[in-house]
Amino acid sequence: MTEAPILKHIDDLTTHRIAPGDTVKLAHLTGPSEGSPTSVFFEIWDPQGVQPDNSHPDSVEIFIFLNGVGRAVSDEHTVDVRAGDVLVLPSGSVHHIENTSTTERLYAVTIMANDLGSMEKGFEDLVTTGTPEVLDAADKAAIFTGLAAIAGR
Repeated sequence: MTEAPILKHIDDLTTHRIAPGDTVKLAHLTGPSEGSPTSVFFEIWDPQGVQPDNSHPDSVEIFIFLNGVGRAVSDEHTVDVRAGDVLVLPSGSVHHIENTSTTERLYAVTIMANDLGSMEKGFEDLVTTGTPEVLDAADKAAIFTGLAAIAGR
């Protein structure tokens, strides 16, 4: 017998902040807990939000920016990002992304290829054991209007 597909609706998603006081929250879409070696998230930066420097020794990380503007730093490289951009960070890079807007959130679909790599617990576990929050109406609207705006370019 084959496995049934997994279906989630945006209204059923919970976001998490990895640590209290973080200015970035992530909504888990899929990952190793559901049989996928790849983790996928909606990632949301508060205005002027920034991740701490981080690195994934066995995983390429891909960001598809849906809405907003920001700046990505990967090792000695810095690039500005905006809705419609795709950013691929090589495994092992030390990186962070910051929202450069003082008023608007920054949104991306984040894909962590080979989430577990050589580790027993991966990025999915780090996120989903963080502080839970609701995916609010502004987030839902921005995610889907961002997709529509990108398509209409």
